Amino acid sequence: MRFYLLLLLATPTLFAQTGIDVKAMDASVKPCDDFYQYACGNWRKSNPIPADQSRWSRFNQLYEQNRVVLRQIAEKLANPANQHTPNEKKVGEFYAACMDTKAIEAKGLGAIQPDLDLIAKLTDKKQLAGLVAELHMQGVPALFRFSAEQDAKDATQVIASVGQGGLSLPDRDYYTRTDPKSVETREKYEAHLRRMFELLGHSPAQAKNDAATVLRIETDLAKASLTRLALRDPYKRYHKLPTASLTTYTPDFDWPIYLADVHVSVPSLNIGMPDFLKSLETTLTTDSLADLRTYLTWHVLHDAAPMMPARFDEENFNFFGHTLTGAKEQQARWKRCVQATDRALGEALGQVYVEQTFGQEGKARTLKMVTEIETQMAKDIDSLAWMSDATKKAALEKLKTVANKIGFPEKWRDYENFQVVRGDAIGNEMRSAEFEHRRTLNKIGKPVDKMEWGMTPPTVNAYYNPPQNNINFPAGILQPPFYYKGGDEAANYGAIGAVVGHELTHGFDDQGSQYDGQGNLRNWWTAEDRKKFVERTDCVAEEYGNFVAVAGVKQNGKLTLGENAADNGGLRLAYMALEDALEKGEVSKAKLGGFTPEQRFFIAWGQVWCENRTDESARLAAYTDPHSAGHFRANGVLVNMPEFQQAFGCQAGDNMISKNACRVW
Repeated sequence: MRFYLLLLLATPTLFAQTGIDVKAMDASVKPCDDFYQYACGNWRKSNPIPADQSRWSRFNQLYEQNRVVLRQIAEKLANPANQHTPNEKKVGEFYAACMDTKAIEAKGLGAIQPDLDLIAKLTDKKQLAGLVAELHMQGVPALFRFSAEQDAKDATQVIASVGQGGLSLPDRDYYTRTDPKSVETREKYEAHLRRMFELLGHSPAQAKNDAATVLRIETDLAKASLTRLALRDPYKRYHKLPTASLTTYTPDFDWPIYLADVHVSVPSLNIGMPDFLKSLETTLTTDSLADLRTYLTWHVLHDAAPMMPARFDEENFNFFGHTLTGAKEQQARWKRCVQATDRALGEALGQVYVEQTFGQEGKARTLKMVTEIETQMAKDIDSLAWMSDATKKAALEKLKTVANKIGFPEKWRDYENFQVVRGDAIGNEMRSAEFEHRRTLNKIGKPVDKMEWGMTPPTVNAYYNPPQNNINFPAGILQPPFYYKGGDEAANYGAIGAVVGHELTHGFDDQGSQYDGQGNLRNWWTAEDRKKFVERTDCVAEEYGNFVAVAGVKQNGKLTLGENAADNGGLRLAYMALEDALEKGEVSKAKLGGFTPEQRFFIAWGQVWCENRTDESARLAAYTDPHSAGHFRANGVLVNMPEFQQAFGCQAGDNMISKNACRVW
C-alpha cells in the first residue's frame, strides 16, 4: 500500500534522483526574485482548485490520497461477509450508515425530533440547564463550552473548564466587523438561517423572525467573546476558581443541575472567560424564552445538517461551503463519510491504516531524524548571543524533556462503549459525540495521560502540545511529498525535517515559551531575556503582517506569530541537521539534477507550500487561521536566511533578501 501511495504522488524518473518536483518549477522566475513562484509556479498552473475544494495544496493532495486508502479500508470493513474485529465492524457499519442516503431520507427529521420536542416543551428558563447539558452531551455546542483540560498550573492533573462558545460562524469577528464584505456575509448568513427554518417547516414570516433572533443572540455572545488574538495568551484563558463561582457570574443558570447532568462534581474548575459568563447572564435574563428556544432549535438543526436529508445537507453546504470558502460543489458522499468515520472512530480506522502504510520501520526512521534535529536545537540554544546562561540552562532542560510521539499511539483507544447502528447515520453521529464527550469528561480529576493523541493516525498534520511538552507526527504526514523513503536526504531534510523542526520550535515560540519542561504555565526566563525575545518576535509579527492575503486583507502578523516563528526556527534547525550530515558524509555533496544539496533542501521546502486558494478561503484564513498562506510561509522564512541567499547567489537589493531580517531561534 505504501508503494501505491508513492506511485500516486510521484514517478521514479521525477523524484528518484533529486527528491524535488522539477516539473513544478517555473524557471522563468529567478529564485532571488520570488522563490515561491520559482519553486511552485508551474505546479500552481497545472493544479487548479478542484470544484469540491476551496484550497488545493500539497497537503490536500496527500490528504486525498490517504482518503482513497481509507475508503478502501472502510468499504472492505463495511462488507458483513468479511471477518472483522469488534472495532473494525464498528468502522464498517458507521461508514455504511453514512453512505446510506435512502435511510437518511426515509428518517427525515426523526433523528432530531426528540431534541426539537424537548426544546418546544421548555416552559421555564430554570429548565435550561438540564436541556443544555443534554445537548452538550450530544455534541451541540449551544451557549458555552464545557470540557476537560490540563491544569495550566499543575500539568499533572485534568480539570473541568468552562469557556466561550455558542456561535455558528467561524469567528466572533464575523459578527462584529463593519466592512462591506463582512456585512454582506452576515446578510447571507441570515438568509441561510431563514431557509433552514423554512426547511424545518416554519412559515416564511416565522422563519424570517427566527433568523433575526438567532443572529441577534449569537452577535451578543460574539461581542462578549475574546478575540482569536487574545486567546493566544494562556493567562487570559486561565482562571481557576471554586465551582461555586459559576453562580456568581451566571446566577440565572442552574449550574448544580448542569454539572449533575453531565456527571461532573469538582470543588474548582477553570472559568476561562469570566466576562463571557457575565454576558451570558444578560442573554439569559433579557431574551425571551421563545427566543432562547429558537436559538437552541437552530443549533440542533445546524449540528445535524450534514447527516440529514439532502435538502438540509445541500443548504448547509451552500452557505458554509460555497459562500464562506468558495468551493463550487459539495464533496462526493464517500469523501465526507470517510472523514466522518475518521472523526468518530479515528484510532480504530487508523489502526488498519497504519498496518498498511507505515509500521514500526517508518516509526524508527522518523525518530532518527527527530533526534538529529533535537541535537541541533541544543547547539542553537547554546550558541545564542542574545540569551543569558541562566535562561539557556532552563531552555536546554526543557528541550531534554520533550517527548516524541511518532506515527500512531502505543495504546489504541477503546470503543467498546460506543454503539454503532447500521442504517442510523445521524444517530451514530449523536452517539459518537456523546461517547467522546463522556470520555473527555471522565478524565476530570485524574492524572494526565501523556500517551494520548490529539490527532488520528491518518491525519496529514503534526502538532506540539505545550502543557504536555511533546511533539506528535501522525503516520498520515510521514509520506511523500514530505518524506521519500530511499529518496534524496537533502530534500527530506527540507520537507519533513523542517516539519520536525517546526513542531520542536513551537515549544519555544510566543506561546510555548511560557510553559516549562513539565508543561506548567510558568515564567522560566530572566526579565532581560524575555524582553529581547519579545523584540525578536515583534520583528516576525511585523514582517508577516505586511503580507497581503487577498485584496483588502493583510495577514494578521500577531495571530500567525507562533506558526511563523516555528517556520523560521524549524527550517534553520533542519538546515543545521543537513549540514551536519553533509560534514559526516551521511549525505552526498554531489549535485543531483543540477542542484546542490543545499539548493535541493530549499526547493523541497518551497514545494511543501505549493497551493492555490479561492479568494473566500484566503479571506477566511486571514481572519481565523494561525498559519500564513503558503506563499508567505515559503518566502517569509527564506528572506531571513543568509544560508538560502548563499545557496542561490542572491545579491543585495534582490527581493529575497530582507532589509530587516528577523531571527528568534
